[in-house]
Amino acid sequence: MTAAPSSLSTTKVPNRRRQLIAGTIGHLVEWFDWSAYAYLAVFFADQFFPKQSGAGLVPLLATFGVFAVGFLARPFGGLALGAFGDRYGRRAGLSLSIALMGGGSLLVAVCPTYAQIGVLAPVLLVIARLVQGLATGGEWGAASAFMVESAPSHRRGLYSSFLYVGSNIGKIALTGAGGLLVAALGEQAMEGYGWRILFGTGALLAVVGWWIRRSAEETAAHAGHRAGAIERPGVFEFVRRYPAQTFQIFGLTLGPAVAFYTWTAYLPTYAVTAGGIDKGQAMTAATVSLVAFAIAQPFVGMVSDRIGRKPLMLLYAIGFIVGTVPLLSAIGDTVQSLILVQGTGLLLLSGTTAIAAAVSVELFPAQVRVSGISVPYALSVAVFGGTAPVIATALQSAGHAGWFGWYVVACTAVTLITVLTLRETHRAPLPE
Repeated sequence: MTAAPSSLSTTKVPNRRRQLIAGTIGHLVEWFDWSAYAYLAVFFADQFFPKQSGAGLVPLLATFGVFAVGFLARPFGGLALGAFGDRYGRRAGLSLSIALMGGGSLLVAVCPTYAQIGVLAPVLLVIARLVQGLATGGEWGAASAFMVESAPSHRRGLYSSFLYVGSNIGKIALTGAGGLLVAALGEQAMEGYGWRILFGTGALLAVVGWWIRRSAEETAAHAGHRAGAIERPGVFEFVRRYPAQTFQIFGLTLGPAVAFYTWTAYLPTYAVTAGGIDKGQAMTAATVSLVAFAIAQPFVGMVSDRIGRKPLMLLYAIGFIVGTVPLLSAIGDTVQSLILVQGTGLLLLSGTTAIAAAVSVELFPAQVRVSGISVPYALSVAVFGGTAPVIATALQSAGHAGWFGWYVVACTAVTLITVLTLRETHRAPLPE
């Protein structure tokens, strides 16, 4: 394999603002669609998984099981779409990803219930999540490369932060729309058909996102290898040549993945089932917390461009190791307590989420960059992030809800150790 030229130093990006908008909006749509399942699970769980007598959490537990199944597809998506993005360019990979995501949302929107077609209903639900899992598995690596390669060298942290700005605006739009629908339709109608409206909206937004991404500029300098100018990298070239960086991505992702899906996907459900907060209030709290989280991202990104990536990642890791158990114990029966816990946790988490793309891109050379980021990231998220709501719900059902906080602490400790192995890269050129 011949060396690829630097994606930043040799690639002219005509309009950085347009690149930033295209990357942000596309990621927004992806995460509107992906997050809809987790936020709306409390509304449609009973329709796909019948209740068992005396076990009210069973439908919710089964629905979060399908949530985890979607994550199992992410490493395969990372492998397939990562290789696609390295071979055919970031723009092509991002366009394929959003098309798959929209197709999955459409399938959920029109999926019949268990009462209508029996066991085929949850089977179709699993298929939809598998398709979305494939899409999400390839999204992060391609989007990270696209955004950071589009950035000037002294603004890579800032550009990186806009991925989470986009994803959080997507979640905010979802939870905001969900809260409005609950208020307008009532919980009974929301459980009957209202949740389908949001999945259908996600499918339509995916069409818009696909069009925007198709109009963006390619950032991979080696995109010309389609014509045979540069040898195509092997599917597993990234781990064969860069094993240390591959394991670093896995470790850096582990703790934040567990924390992120605990704070965004599980806490609203926990507040409803254990804290006595109604569903509409839980969605309102999630929206307020995500607004603060989104606003924090660019500021953290800019700070990292000045002082480096490691100090901010260390702040996140130490904060979660010390604060997770007290924060989870502070959730009460008021929406204010949920906002406090969610907001505090997400602000701490921004110390790594805002700069995760920049750190990842700064570890791999251009020719294997998307694969090198996508596969270990997707595998870590699948094994630890996707299973976090299932583990938390199972512990709650077994009467051991307090144990879950220590699980989050242990996962964060792995990330802390990984951060300590990194060298500072914020002033270094991207690897060639």
